[in-house]
This record gives sequence, structure tokens and C-alpha cells, in this order.
Amino acid sequence: MLKKVDSSQLKVGMYIHDLSCDWMTHPFVRNRFLLSSEDEIRKIVNAGIHDVVIDAGKGLDVQDAPTLDEAQEETERELTALAAKPVVVTRVSLGEEMARATQIRHQAATLVRTVMRDARLGKAIELEQVQPVVQSITESILRNPGALVGLLRIKNKDDYTFLHSVSVCTLLVAFCRSRGMDPAVTHQAGLGGLLHDTGKALVPDAILNKPGPLSDEEFAIIKRHPKDGYEILLKSPEIGPIPLDITLHHHERRDGSGYPDKFAGDAISELAQMAAIVDVYDAITADRCYHKGMSAAAALRKIYEWSKFHFNPHYAQEFMRCVGIYPVGTMVMLESGRLGVVVEPHETNLLAPKVNVFFNTKQNLYIKPETVDLSRGLGFGGGDKIVGHESASKWNVDPMRFLTLA
Repeated sequence: MLKKVDSSQLKVGMYIHDLSCDWMTHPFVRNRFLLSSEDEIRKIVNAGIHDVVIDAGKGLDVQDAPTLDEAQEETERELTALAAKPVVVTRVSLGEEMARATQIRHQAATLVRTVMRDARLGKAIELEQVQPVVQSITESILRNPGALVGLLRIKNKDDYTFLHSVSVCTLLVAFCRSRGMDPAVTHQAGLGGLLHDTGKALVPDAILNKPGPLSDEEFAIIKRHPKDGYEILLKSPEIGPIPLDITLHHHERRDGSGYPDKFAGDAISELAQMAAIVDVYDAITADRCYHKGMSAAAALRKIYEWSKFHFNPHYAQEFMRCVGIYPVGTMVMLESGRLGVVVEPHETNLLAPKVNVFFNTKQNLYIKPETVDLSRGLGFGGGDKIVGHESASKWNVDPMRFLTLA
């Protein structure tokens, strides 16, 4: 039986099923193992991991601990309450914005590739080339954030580093916008998001793309990238304090377990805390050669759980309202047995988005795609509801094909 326990309850002889943290946080070569020493427990605690999932069938039990299903049900109840708050309305349809978003995605990824190359050569970042791309991303977000955000969920191992930076920029701009932040501040935050991983230009490719867990020495090299990126950006005299702060502190955590300065609480700036949420969310949803990405909906639930310690809970909840409990591009199962992909959040109820349905699981066949507005009743284009999010690999379908209807 799988149970969720606090790390203070860990004992030698327990079987760790899931360390319940993002892959760059824990110092172990595997995610599932039998605790064999007090040193392993200390490593878990020192890594800032506050709760884990144990398998009571393979090791010692904690009698009064909730099962994993019970813990997940409690999270869903809390998210249901969170979902009944308004979100920002888009200006144009997903289909209208998709072509522009595709072009922006390509331009931005090419720019980040150039920035990384220049940084590796010791050149200063030419901000006059970066500013227009941030502006294009911001304008796309204003028209319809789902288009660019949805497209950026598609990454491969060759362009991950570059598209991750574009994703963080895009999500951070959307996050700032949803919180009603000043446009000039939002632009600077987007600049910080696009440049936040510049320091990875100095990390050897063999470490950056290693198809397996990092050694302690390799992890130490990775952890230098915020400071390296900060020092690279300092070579550009016109760089502002916001991009510098986001670059240096996007790996800090509210419990002080982050790096490089181990800042805690409100010693971490508001925008750096927002960037930390966005950075982790995009990282854990991406497929890497050593890490299978989780769905956007599952990642948001992890962010929500981790916000008890690592992130500002208020910011985490606002981020979830920004992207939706079921973000655009998420594949969902409806009560009717149909599969669909979320294309637009509802203005006031994040549990009732518009969904393009395309597959009938009861009959195991594709159906003519149609848009279902889950906020409407039966006979009015709705009459269905989401029962859960689904894995695209489980059904061997590409939900991104159905983001827009032909």
C-alpha cells in the first residue's frame, strides 16, 4: 500500500516509492529504494524534501499515515474550491493565434540559441535583439495565452534548453498579466525569463544532456549556473535589476533549501518566487533523456503540494488560476467516456473549460472532432464533465493535433 508520510517519520527499513520532488532537487541516483541508513534519511531532509511516498508492502509502515489516494483526493477537493475564481479573458480564438504563435516560438528559440552561443564565447548579451522577441511573446499572450503556451509544451532533447527558456518567459509574462502587474515590470520579468538559464551555456553538454542521474560533482556544476548567468548578464550595461534577480534566484526556495544563496521566505523577491514556480512547472512537464515529463494537470497538482514548503502558496494558487486547473493542451477524460483536449478555460469555473473531443473510449474509435463547452447544459453544446486528466502515451494519441478544429 502506498502512503504519504512526512520526512520526519522516516526510518531505516522503509521503502521509498516516490521522493515527491522535482528531479533536480534530490541527491539520489534513483527514485525508488529501501532506506538502509540514517545518512540517507539526512540526505532527504537536507535536500528540502518534506514528504515522500512509501510502499508499506515493501518496507516498514506508518500506521496513521494517509494513503496516497486519500492524499490526492484531499488535493482535488482543495483545487475544486480554488477553481471557482475568475480568470483573465482571451481576446482572440486559439485557432486565430496559432500561426503567429508558431512563428514566435521559432524566432524565440533561435534567439536563445544565439544568446547561449555568445555567452559561451564570452560576449555580452545584445539586449536590443532580445527586447523585440519579449514584446512579441507578450503581445501573443495578450491575444490568447493558450496558443503559445500549448505549443511550447512540445520539446525534444535537442532543443529543450532553448525552448525551456522561451517557455519560462511566456509563462512568466502570462503569470504577471493574470496578476495585473505593471506592463513595464511584466516586460522586464519576461526578459528575465528568457535569459534565466544563460549560465547553462558554461555547463558542459555532457552534463547538461547526461542520460542518467548526475553525480554530486556534476550536480555542483549545474548549481553554478544561476551565478554564472548573473555574471554574464552584468556584462550588458543596460540590463535591469529584475532580469538579474530572476537569473540569480530562480532556484531559491521559501524553506531555505534552494541555491545559490539559500534565501528563505520573503528574502526572495516576488518575481523570483514567481519565476521559481514557472521554472519547475515547465521542467517537470518536459520529456528528457533521463526523465519522463508528467502531464500539465499532474504537474500543477505537484506544484500545489510543494507550495506548502518550497513556494509561496498564494503565488502557486494564482499560477494555477493563470494556466487553468486543466491547462490548454491537457488531454482529459469526460464522464461520457470521450477523450478531449482543453482549448480554452472558462472565465469563472476552471473545472468547466471548452474541450475539443476526438475519441470515444467506450467504442475505442476516433469520432468527428467537436468543441464541447463544459459550462453549458445538455443540448446547449455541453452536458458533460471532466472526470480526470489522461496520459497521451497511454492512449497513443497526440492531443496537440486537436487543439484546433479543421
